[in-house]
Amino acid sequence: TSGRSAVSAARAALRLPRPATPLPPIPAGADLRIKGLSPFVTPNADFYRVDTALVLPRVDPRSWTLRIHGMVDRPVELTFADLLKRPVAEADVTLCCVSNDVGGPYVGNARWLGTDLAGVLRDAGVHRDADMLLSTSADGWTCGTPVDVVLDGRDALLAFAMNGEALPFAHGFPVRQVVPGLYGYVSATKWVTDIKVTRFDRDEAYWTPRGWAPKGPVKTESRIDLPRDGAGLPAGRTVIAGVAWAQHKGIDAVEVRVDRGPWRQ
Repeated sequence: TSGRSAVSAARAALRLPRPATPLPPIPAGADLRIKGLSPFVTPNADFYRVDTALVLPRVDPRSWTLRIHGMVDRPVELTFADLLKRPVAEADVTLCCVSNDVGGPYVGNARWLGTDLAGVLRDAGVHRDADMLLSTSADGWTCGTPVDVVLDGRDALLAFAMNGEALPFAHGFPVRQVVPGLYGYVSATKWVTDIKVTRFDRDEAYWTPRGWAPKGPVKTESRIDLPRDGAGLPAGRTVIAGVAWAQHKGIDAVEVRVDRGPWRQ
């Protein structure tokens, strides 16, 4: 119990660094403020979780380290203090679970704060023939992420904050991976402590031997929040509202149709 209290105190005492280039505020009007419609930014307490461990890890940032090794020129081990000294980036990123049913709840959008993962890898010197990052959580869970996706310029982060506060324990405090455009099981390692630079033909992550695809690019999806499935509606006009997401690509427009009627913006 004393250990858990110490980690809670360390999280509470954490002063978040400012991003090198702060993002502008969420544009006015992004939240339509329609009752029953998901907000543009998912509150931390409402953000979906998928756990494989019965007990959530409590990792002290003062003893946390991230080891990067394998097919690199310069293996490194970073402390939490080392991570905070690197350039800090801010990014709005949607995360989604591959097991999310059509219309399901396992998707959320947050403003993340962290260190550029690609920059850390470039400092280590990734070998040309490496194509996989095998990351390991403090609880032993493993995840395989394509190297080229992380290095292609998207906002791949070693994140330590979420929506303006230090990561909640349930979302990976002190540090987690956030990689736009990939389902969580191949990208979003919480409590990350180890990244082995390797190849897909040499290593497997947690879900692969269980029959899941080794790579998981996100499909463009949408969800109608209103009207709710099975809801009774009075005759006449009604509001149709929901969310759509296509991580790393973005959504240009959404159209809807009722029965066999015309598609409407």
